[in-house]
Amino acid sequence: MSASRPESPSLSAFRGESTRHQLARRLLSHPTIVLSGARLARELGVSRSTIWREIEALRRAGVRLKGEPATGYRLEAAPDLLLPELVAPHLRGHWGRDIRHFFVLDSTQNAAVNAARAEAPEGAIFVAEEQTAGRGRREHQWSSPPGAGIYCSLVLRPQSPPGSLLSLTLASGLALREALREACGLEPELRWPNDLLFAGRKLGGILLEMSAEATRIQYAVLGFGINAGPMDFPGELKDLATSLAHHCARVPARAVLLAAILERLEARYRQCQSREGAAGIREEFEKISLYARGLRVRVGEGRETWTGVTQGLDEQGFLRVRRDDGREEIVYNGPVRPL
Repeated sequence: MSASRPESPSLSAFRGESTRHQLARRLLSHPTIVLSGARLARELGVSRSTIWREIEALRRAGVRLKGEPATGYRLEAAPDLLLPELVAPHLRGHWGRDIRHFFVLDSTQNAAVNAARAEAPEGAIFVAEEQTAGRGRREHQWSSPPGAGIYCSLVLRPQSPPGSLLSLTLASGLALREALREACGLEPELRWPNDLLFAGRKLGGILLEMSAEATRIQYAVLGFGINAGPMDFPGELKDLATSLAHHCARVPARAVLLAAILERLEARYRQCQSREGAAGIREEFEKISLYARGLRVRVGEGRETWTGVTQGLDEQGFLRVRRDDGREEIVYNGPVRPL
């Protein structure tokens, strides 16, 4: 496989592991041994030039490898990858037992949606070391450089009406905040409905999509991205985005962080399954988020904008805003920015 070509979900899921996965696992199983390119090529049934390309791809993903043409390759340090076997020792809940891992993928959200349509079970998780077309809410692009973030999507099949999905978005924000506080000592701000901020800059985001009938959800896909490691943001994002590495003295391994997030997400998801639990989530979000009540904001984009002050959440979790003329509006969609 070319190092720059995204992996195909169908190949990884149904036709066996990619060469890159096999190579990573060979290196993990022999962490102190130098493995020659010839041996690796023979064991994996590929050419030595393929081994070289895949070694370079692993390095781009953040794996520290020592290698010399005359000797071979070995790990210099434990790799900070999201391989299932690296996540598994840190799991404390049920979620995370079915991880579909990709080194390069267009979007974990696209892969999870396709899998959900094909009857993937609840709890199937898609993670990527790099996304070439990561996306956030309202089709915004999500910067997803290799080995620097957590890019993850989960297949869910909630037994609740479609109108309850906003509460799940709010619950996911609470879960991510809890996990980051426990793992890093960082308490991000929650911006309604789906952003995590720190020092006024975006640290993470949530994307929830669903397929539903009038009264029944067929499936939902919960995607989230967390900027974890050092990141050189593109020009337009330099003043808008941030990363854990910019604020934490020591960022945990991404496998540890992912396991913590999955544990908190699972607990919050269970809470959402009852009317009382969903109401409690809305109340908690409103209490924690500085954006939910008493903040002067601008709503909308372009000419369709207006200003007002946030007044909390309604019974479904939508944002109430009192306009400058005194009227109260319910915000269902669209950007809400502080003034």
